[in-house]
Amino acid sequence: MELRFHHQRQSFTLDIEATLPDHGAVGVYGASGAGKSTMLAMMAGFIQPDSGRFNLGADCLFDSAHGINVPVHLRRIGMVFQDSRIFPHLTVQDNLHYGFKLLATKDRRFSLQQIVDLLEIGHLLAQKPHQLSGGEKQRVALGRALLASPRLLLLDEPLASLDVRLKRQILPFLRRIKDETQTPMVYVSHALDEILYLTSQIVMLDGGKVLAAGAFNQVIHDERVLALAQSLGLENVLHAKIAAHYPSQGYTVVMVDTQAVSIPPVDAAIGSEVSISVAASNLALSTHRAEGISIQNQLAGTVTSIQQVGSKVLVSVDVGAELIAEITAKALDDLKITQGCKVFCLFKTQGVYAFLST
Repeated sequence: MELRFHHQRQSFTLDIEATLPDHGAVGVYGASGAGKSTMLAMMAGFIQPDSGRFNLGADCLFDSAHGINVPVHLRRIGMVFQDSRIFPHLTVQDNLHYGFKLLATKDRRFSLQQIVDLLEIGHLLAQKPHQLSGGEKQRVALGRALLASPRLLLLDEPLASLDVRLKRQILPFLRRIKDETQTPMVYVSHALDEILYLTSQIVMLDGGKVLAAGAFNQVIHDERVLALAQSLGLENVLHAKIAAHYPSQGYTVVMVDTQAVSIPPVDAAIGSEVSISVAASNLALSTHRAEGISIQNQLAGTVTSIQQVGSKVLVSVDVGAELIAEITAKALDDLKITQGCKVFCLFKTQGVYAFLST
């Protein structure tokens, strides 16, 4: 996907140029007002840029210089919003059928049963939206979008209105959609852990402009990107496998590379994949393994970079995966931490959030 959008709206200017992958998922990250939703609306065709171009694969959907602006209904782009926007007067089944019935049989990539099974909503088909929870509504909205057989799926902060418990329920479905339907996705959020659960590919927006685009572990070392991520709450997301359960003692053990991590209890089989999230501000560093302390997680690693952002210092540590710890300049000096030195990353079990992969 190639996009160039220029748009002036009162005091805000959107000036975006980016090339996004045509497969898999890419996250769009930035503060409120950065232009994330406006960018998606232009891709979908809801807003016409003042100038620019948008290519999806081999097709040009918008080109101001040549007078091209493909109508919304012909772009074959699905969109899911923060509020589900499913039709209140229709049953779940009729909502799902809405776009599906408008397609020629040859253009249908999925059957109703495939999507119902994928999203586990078979028991909801006869219900009306007012009978559904927020998470169920979003699953129906996802199903309706997929059954329209889009060649691109745009998700505009689809979990923003849900509480943490419901977010953890919906995120695995989003990953299943990415993995099992092979539908390209652009996922907008100001929650970095949501994006990194789905993909490592990210576009960082600030003030209507692209700060950086690419693999997160590469772009995060750009000082402007690091400052933005730190200001919004920098999260580390690690992919792990469940190794053991200790329900009577209140924790589950997962393996990150070769190191064990204690997390809150997770209801999943041993060997299951899980993603864990821990805030950079919740990580402490030590130059030796601490004793006589209640903190259970102490991951050994090597400092790979040190960057100062305002009054904070962000230290990247290779523990088999990259962790970023947010500490003070005083702590850095006191511990004499330098690039290449060995440290331990400490964090509490209860400071970890877990998201099952399926």
